[in-house]
Amino acid sequence: MKYFVCLGDGMADYACRELDNKTPLEAAHKPTIDRLASGGIMGLCKTVPDHMVPESDTANLSILGYPPEIYSAGRSPLEAVSLGITLGKDQAAIRANLVYLSGEGEYENLIMDDNTAGEITTSEARELIEYLDKNLLSETSDRIFTGISYRHCFITDTWNGFRDFTRPHDIMGQYIGEYLPPEPYLSLQRRSRDLLENHPVNLKRAAEGKKKANSIWLWSPGKNPALPSFKETFGLDGAVVCAVDLIKGIGLCAGMEVPSVKGATGGTDTDYRAKEKAAEYQFLSGKDFVYLHVEAPDEYGHQGNPVGKKTAIEKLDSEIMAPMLDFLNSYGEDYRILFMPDHYTPVSTRTHARGEVPFIIYDSRRQVYPVRQYTEAEAKDGMYVPTGPDLMRIFLEK
Repeated sequence: MKYFVCLGDGMADYACRELDNKTPLEAAHKPTIDRLASGGIMGLCKTVPDHMVPESDTANLSILGYPPEIYSAGRSPLEAVSLGITLGKDQAAIRANLVYLSGEGEYENLIMDDNTAGEITTSEARELIEYLDKNLLSETSDRIFTGISYRHCFITDTWNGFRDFTRPHDIMGQYIGEYLPPEPYLSLQRRSRDLLENHPVNLKRAAEGKKKANSIWLWSPGKNPALPSFKETFGLDGAVVCAVDLIKGIGLCAGMEVPSVKGATGGTDTDYRAKEKAAEYQFLSGKDFVYLHVEAPDEYGHQGNPVGKKTAIEKLDSEIMAPMLDFLNSYGEDYRILFMPDHYTPVSTRTHARGEVPFIIYDSRRQVYPVRQYTEAEAKDGMYVPTGPDLMRIFLEK
């Protein structure tokens, strides 16, 4: 038996006026996904416990079978693992976004214009992060490491235990004054703007009509993560195919194979087909379980772009699910597919939201039922699963 999970990050949504009052899932043309819904089990799952924030680390840990109440230590330490950073006993990792702050005057009077700095490229970001590492942190033992696009990792020996942080994607379009971190992190953010505002990379971006990456934003601190082996827990050799460091870190901490995929960007321009081919390769290499994560729907949700989100879902269907279904059917072995988002990222609010997310479990041994669409509304009439770990046990027939 082969097990394939396709996770469309932030894919669930509300009805959008721009899509004739349909959700992106309802508006998207996705014949392969709807075929899976017709032939499988559909329902809703609560991936994030009520007392926890609907973040991707919490939700993806949950879906992979790790209760986040036990294993969630913040997203930044997981991203550090992906970057090959080993945290010391007294060290902490803190996410450092490159963001675009608009407006003039004092730092606290600026506006969180774009939490991705216009989806800055990794090559541009590397130049800025290396500049900050040399000039912002030169008198400390702290370091800042380049991740992917706008997502980077700040490592400190002097974490003061602050937890009351604000996620930049939660305050889009708002003045940042009441959301700033405590010292010494506030001073680092202020100084980063002084250093970045007129950096040649940003001057070039501005001349091209692009948004600057003119500040870092520090959030989600934590210490070393530790997860039980996925193979020891579920008895399956697994792989994680993704581009974002957070999901890579989860896979590495769980002892899974995490290949690098050329063209996979962790943004809206990712190479969907390259990810699907990488998943095929993992199965051909003997893996029993492959978890393929696509960030694009979440990015379009944060941008407030319903048409883009609809298009991302259609690419999930045509460039990942359709060829993967053909591959699994030709492989000569029974298989199961789990298709779902991790959480809601509504385009109307541009941030993560609570809610039970729709899932499909398709089993190649089952008969085909009357045609159904995979949507949030249709899933309400199906199975209810109270936690992500429960869903993983059902999917793996444990």
